Amino acid sequence: MIEVTNLSKIFSEKIVVDNLNLSIKKGEIFGLLGPNAAGKTTTIRILCNLLKPSSGDALISGINIKENSDALKHRIGYVAQYFGLYNELSVYANLEFYAKLYSNEKEERLLALLEKYKLLEFKDVKAGSLSGGYKRRLSLCCALVHNPDVLFLDEPTAGIDPVSRKDLWDIFYELTQEGKTLFVTTHYMEEAQRCNRIAFLNHGKKVIEGTPTEVTNSLSDFTIYKNTQKFQHALLKTLKENENIYLVNLFGDELRIFVRKDFTKDALKKLISPFIDADVELEITRANLEDVFIALTQEEN
Repeated sequence: MIEVTNLSKIFSEKIVVDNLNLSIKKGEIFGLLGPNAAGKTTTIRILCNLLKPSSGDALISGINIKENSDALKHRIGYVAQYFGLYNELSVYANLEFYAKLYSNEKEERLLALLEKYKLLEFKDVKAGSLSGGYKRRLSLCCALVHNPDVLFLDEPTAGIDPVSRKDLWDIFYELTQEGKTLFVTTHYMEEAQRCNRIAFLNHGKKVIEGTPTEVTNSLSDFTIYKNTQKFQHALLKTLKENENIYLVNLFGDELRIFVRKDFTKDALKKLISPFIDADVELEITRANLEDVFIALTQEEN
């Protein structure tokens, strides 16, 4: 469905996307993750033919992004990171405007979209007065108005509450059941866990790709311990400076420590014990996606 081959983009001698290769199947939710300025939005804009690549190529539904922009625009939908809505126009007028960019869709289809995504009661309301979650729904309707095969979603749930976020993800799953392919960027690790496959970008380079389970298993060279521990700057500094410790991650009172396989539990306890009064309790645990994200991006920086 989406084939990306050696795709690169350079702005003023800075490489923003660096020799990217991806293969995404029909009906899949593919998540592209990475820190700010990793190249995620640039990648989406190239695939939507809003930017020209410096080198490389991509096919979407068999259409070369360089050769047939008019055919491509009818096969893809794009929900931008920032709303592409006209705040002073009504919900229906926004949808009608986008419909006319592709073809003059019948009123019945537009109303059916609003009903399906629970926007019909807001039909005559100005888009600017909608809540964040409903603005996202309207942006999604506008991207779906011409019934595309592929949907590009650039941080589609940023800044909205968890309930609205879950509702949108339920919609995303429904869209894949209809045969649509979704290409999503996100900073939320729990959303990445919902994708069929994910890839991490850092400085424009792909550093890992696979299912969420495959990605979380990528740190198998390390033993991961967790310890309930209040924040202590001196302790974290000591752990981070030790050559046998790869990563230290703190979640509330849970301290997660990634150590090299030959660094023993007793050695780690000895390192921690000067900073606490009680016995040091260490429990072996598994990596999560945030651990991997931090590990791989810090490794490249």
